[in-house]
Amino acid sequence: MFIEIDLQSSQPIYEQAVMQIKFAIAAGSVKEGEMLPSVRDLAKQLTLNPNTIARTYQQLKAEGITITRRGDGIEVAEGAAGKCIAERKDYFIRRFENLFAEAQRSKLPKAELREIINK
Repeated sequence: MFIEIDLQSSQPIYEQAVMQIKFAIAAGSVKEGEMLPSVRDLAKQLTLNPNTIARTYQQLKAEGITITRRGDGIEVAEGAAGKCIAERKDYFIRRFENLFAEAQRSKLPKAELREIINK
């Protein structure tokens, strides 16, 4: 699983990991029923504290994205893809709404905004 953490971001590391796992599920690169790496393995892969990954996995479990299989590990739950697709869409809608509001506040002409979007 490929996760890229931005240490310069104001967003907490565990939230970045949660979102990227959800995006991977939404994109189909991580499938329902697939096992996620163990806390230790993912922490080692990302060179992060295992507690950060544990918090990531706790958040995913609380949202019903994953389930814990005692003795086996963390599995992507049935129905997770639909939730992740919807959340990914909502995430980008919010980001675009913020972008458009900021462009409007800055008095950026609509033609320039269209040009930027088209690029």
